[in-house]
Amino acid sequence: MSNPDNTDRMPIYIKAEQIFKLTEGLVQIIPPDNEFLQETTVQFMRKNAMIIPVKIAGAEAADVYDLRMENAAIIRKAARELYVQAGSLRFEEGITDNDYIDLLRSTIDEFRLLFIDWVASFDQWNYIKDS
Repeated sequence: MSNPDNTDRMPIYIKAEQIFKLTEGLVQIIPPDNEFLQETTVQFMRKNAMIIPVKIAGAEAADVYDLRMENAAIIRKAARELYVQAGSLRFEEGITDNDYIDLLRSTIDEFRLLFIDWVASFDQWNYIKDS
């Protein structure tokens, strides 16, 4: 059984927090006068970066296979979207710090490896029958 009190010490959770912090830093380099990016990409990136650690904590608190897998699917989608959103910034005018973009994307790649191991650790026999 997972221990929700230790979630913040889990490598996957720590990596998720890094992703959130890097995303917050990355959105700071998006020109404030670019209304389109501010209202779309920035908001979507922040949302996806926030979802990841929250859903990890939710999955750890639930400790039921069904709910853990549901949270894992949401996390996977948010991480994938964030990866693509960060990459798309390379093609935007006024954004020249590609190193920051690459750093976020490589951190998401590191997260992906932790995610695979984390999901593999779920006890598939610990479920609630849903009629």
